[in-house]
Amino acid sequence: MTPIITYLLRWLCPKCYVPSVMAIDPQVLWRKGIRGILIDLDNTLVPWHGTEVLEGVRQWISEVKACGLQVCVVSNATSGRRVAKMSEWLGLPNIPRSFKPRRWGFRRGLQILGLKPHEVAVVGDQVFTDILGGNRLGAFTILVQPLSHHDSISTKFIRLFERLVLRWMQQRSMLTTTMD
Repeated sequence: MTPIITYLLRWLCPKCYVPSVMAIDPQVLWRKGIRGILIDLDNTLVPWHGTEVLEGVRQWISEVKACGLQVCVVSNATSGRRVAKMSEWLGLPNIPRSFKPRRWGFRRGLQILGLKPHEVAVVGDQVFTDILGGNRLGAFTILVQPLSHHDSISTKFIRLFERLVLRWMQQRSMLTTTMD
């Protein structure tokens, strides 16, 4: 593997890859020293442009909070009203229009939670926004499979490259599916 590819993969590879947020054990995160979660909204907590939260997601958020973890929604969604509404239903603070993978939104989430980068997990469904941004921040990154196949046109295009990167990582056993 060339040094350039190795360097790039360092920023794109999640620490853990799971089927959904409901597969994330908050107690394992707590034992790892994680005290908060910066989490994406679309296709992570709700289907893309969705307005309903699945009951399993609500239950998982309750378990996360009961474990003592703080959670903040960090979303690239341009509709701040929808992000605020969905976050309110879940009882979570939010940062819409965060411009991931830029660190601005993540840093704002850290301020809201009062935590440092090594104390948070960044959870999301996209390698080139959530995982890249979380790794650049210095957080523990968790990639989840998208809840829906529906995406914006630009995201659909990026997902083509994402699938290639994930396939390449899987072939080299770089993707870990356990948090331990």
